[in-house]
Amino acid sequence: MSYYLFMNALRTILLAMLAAGSVHAEPLIVLVDTSTEMPLADFRRGQLVRGITKDLAEALAQKMGRKLELMVLPRKRIAMALDSGQGDMLCLYLPEWLPGRYQWTQPFFPQAELLLTALSAPPTHSLEELAGRRVGTVLGYRYPEFEHVLGAGFLRDDAPTNLINLRKLAAGRVQYAATIKSHYDYQLKLGEQIRTHPPLFIKQYLTRCALSHKGHVSLTEADAAITQLLQEGVINKIITNYQ
Repeated sequence: MSYYLFMNALRTILLAMLAAGSVHAEPLIVLVDTSTEMPLADFRRGQLVRGITKDLAEALAQKMGRKLELMVLPRKRIAMALDSGQGDMLCLYLPEWLPGRYQWTQPFFPQAELLLTALSAPPTHSLEELAGRRVGTVLGYRYPEFEHVLGAGFLRDDAPTNLINLRKLAAGRVQYAATIKSHYDYQLKLGEQIRTHPPLFIKQYLTRCALSHKGHVSLTEADAAITQLLQEGVINKIITNYQ
């Protein structure tokens, strides 16, 4: 038996064992930040009702043979809930966005960061050109690439959401805005009027899930579930559903 076939069989056996014990398994508690926007999350009356985050959480819980519980919290309380073990998992993050002592799954979910430049300004070809210029950002979000390149020259103009940033850009209140590609594409799909130069790609990366050291999910269990979802094309299907 080849190494690939052996590892695949091992993962299948592990997940079958986990599913067999699901009757007595603890629920999978996935944390969700209330500032998350579509296509990642749509909230109604404080409940997550749809979006990539919900679909992903449901798929992970199914693979682990666990009942899913979603815990919706403001961004300021997310780290505390993960530290204390109130929640097991927080997904679609990078370690540099969430300082702390967590276990991190394998990278698996693609995202890309963009810079949008209004037509009233010259096209932007590099981050260095933004030194000393206000950039539309989201309150509480980290922008490591901007911070690294611009240092003290990174002037943030915070808004509550990415969508408000896009509308500030359209209204001429800022000439530059940082956003993520999935949100930008989703708003264009909905007909949002975003008249800009072609976006500048800042960074493409694969996001992960952070696991609480006090939670009920092991890194081995989470990575096995993610591997199965990747192999079965579930991750790509989730992404395609919102494009």
